[in-house]
Amino acid sequence: MTRNTTTEFEGWPSLLARLLAGRDLTAAQAEAATTEILTGAATASQMSAFLVALRAKGETSEELGGMLRAVRSAGTKVALGASLAARAIDIVGTGGDTSNSVNVSTMAALVTAGAGVPVCKHGNRAASSKCGSADLLEAAGLAIELDAEGVEATIASSGFGFCLAPRFHPAFRHAGPSRREIGVPTAFNLLGPMANPAPITRMLVGVAMPEKMDTMAAALGSRGIETAWVVHGHGGLDELAVSGPNRVCELRGGVVSRFEIDARTHGIAPSRPGDVLGGSPEDNLVALRSLVDGARGPVRDIVVFNAGCALHIAGLAPGIDEGIERAAASIDSGAAAGVLAAAVAESRRQAERMGQ
Repeated sequence: MTRNTTTEFEGWPSLLARLLAGRDLTAAQAEAATTEILTGAATASQMSAFLVALRAKGETSEELGGMLRAVRSAGTKVALGASLAARAIDIVGTGGDTSNSVNVSTMAALVTAGAGVPVCKHGNRAASSKCGSADLLEAAGLAIELDAEGVEATIASSGFGFCLAPRFHPAFRHAGPSRREIGVPTAFNLLGPMANPAPITRMLVGVAMPEKMDTMAAALGSRGIETAWVVHGHGGLDELAVSGPNRVCELRGGVVSRFEIDARTHGIAPSRPGDVLGGSPEDNLVALRSLVDGARGPVRDIVVFNAGCALHIAGLAPGIDEGIERAAASIDSGAAAGVLAAAVAESRRQAERMGQ
């Protein structure tokens, strides 16, 4: 990787002094500092000091946008055709909500793809729960360690593809040990969900830290996202909940607006967070299979609600109610199950091509 050329890195003492004085960085300064981290040029102490000082001051959208630019520049790209990229969406959460719910975003992504919107899902193995998106999809039979060509082929074939975060962002390894030792959320917890390696234009991003919603929405605009919802679910979920009102920051046409949305308003009966508890990958696979087989209940309700909103964000549904109807039809028609089966089959073909 080449060193950032937009702004010459000014050195850690000057940068840290600026942050400790409560002064914001420019996007270029934040990008240059992040590039130092991702190239392995920063020591563990320098990295920890930077991330903690930035968190204590409070990350701005400009800083987060600059850091996101560095992260995506350091990663491997997934090249989608212009038409596909214009329609594709990601449904992802930051994690860290300690809810131990089933993998709502992954299930909603498959339902969304079944309704006709291409999904490029970016995710990882479990960090703060028993089952991450990668764990569930692997249990379902998907080959999760595909390269960019494999992901592209799987999306083209099935409407759904999965990018395993460590494969596409290997430079994150430089920050991993320090982040674990710090033990508190940092800007990197926010960057991961925003760093989808494909040129998608739509996103539904769940956030466990509501104070960061506006910042993340604005930062998403800096990477070319046209329409996005950054949501904080009732009860602290990092996805839209059906237990009560949810907070939404919407990015549309470069403008960020805020509102609340309640599933009850859209005909979905409320349920408690405990009604959608997950477990091991095997447990969550049972929930996924039951969902795509048409089982009714709280899991279906929360998945249909999230997928319905994703279909609205993607422009396929003019309103939330229409999105919910299309999401339900994706399940009941067998389309969601078909997407999963097709994605598993194509991903395995691609894994064979790679010699896996």
